[in-house]
Amino acid sequence: MKHKSIQIILLITFILLLTACSKKAPEKESQEPEVKEPEQSEQAHEKTYDFHFPLTGIGTDVEPNRRAVAVTINNHPAARPQTGLSQADIVYELLAEGNVTRFLAVFQSETPDNIGPVRSAREYFIELAQGYKALFIAHGYSPEAEKTLASGVIDHLNGMKYDGTLFKRSSDRKAPHNSYITFANIEKGAEDNGFSMTNPPASMDFYTEKELEGINGNGADQIKIVYGNNSQFTAEYKYDTQSGRYSRFSDGEQTVEYKNGAPVLVDNLLVIETEHKVLDSSGRRFINLKSGGKAYLFQKGIMNEIEWRNSDGIITPYEDGNPAKLVPGKTWVNVVPSLDVVSYEQN
Repeated sequence: MKHKSIQIILLITFILLLTACSKKAPEKESQEPEVKEPEQSEQAHEKTYDFHFPLTGIGTDVEPNRRAVAVTINNHPAARPQTGLSQADIVYELLAEGNVTRFLAVFQSETPDNIGPVRSAREYFIELAQGYKALFIAHGYSPEAEKTLASGVIDHLNGMKYDGTLFKRSSDRKAPHNSYITFANIEKGAEDNGFSMTNPPASMDFYTEKELEGINGNGADQIKIVYGNNSQFTAEYKYDTQSGRYSRFSDGEQTVEYKNGAPVLVDNLLVIETEHKVLDSSGRRFINLKSGGKAYLFQKGIMNEIEWRNSDGIITPYEDGNPAKLVPGKTWVNVVPSLDVVSYEQN
């Protein structure tokens, strides 16, 4: 009987020991250091780039050594929507004959598959292209522009020589609103003529991400620029607070890409006032791109009255005697005879 009691006591003791061990196990686990997941802000780092594109300020991992290409693009209503404008780094809008405007689109950071409709050259388009050391593309020319191009002051490809070869006619539009050139043909034409496609233009000045927060001035999220009495060439820009960019409109119609309807979006709008003079009975003009003068600069829904100067051939905004900084991205420059044709408002 006594032996049996001892067995019972030993069994109870064993059970108690097992229970104690099982209770201690979690205590041991709780003593191990807690692994803390790093906060998202600790993990995310803003990407830095070794280089940036000279005309947009956008970062890139590859040195941007491509030469700029400047193309005269048609803005007649029969030429809209155009092709390639959304990929231009800088676009100038200037008056040609009458109150018709044309564009000079400068490409460096992007190379559109196709560009156009391409239109004829004027001397001031050539002058702007020279500032960027660009390869100049046009289809046709005024008599004075023809002389300037023949003098060899700028490398150029012209549809008057290469119509049907480098330049192709679109069947869905009528001449002179149907001439296009691919970027592949621009490169082919450059190679055939021994034109270099390296040597990028000088870099503009751009805001850092942190500096963008400090932009201030007059609120202006709707801008209208009236070229003469014909509303077909009235340009409007509307600011979108969500994207931080401007959409562009001609005669109330949004400026988009012909093939896919992608909108042309603008980060900087510079409007410069300068002398315009009609030269002949055809209405051809002289536009003074050297004098400097008054200007408006629109960025992030804000307008500032500044000045412009010609710095080594490039139209450059100046504020308080220093080059004004640009928002990284696309820039449009509207050239007007007077800032009186410009109106803006804040909604």
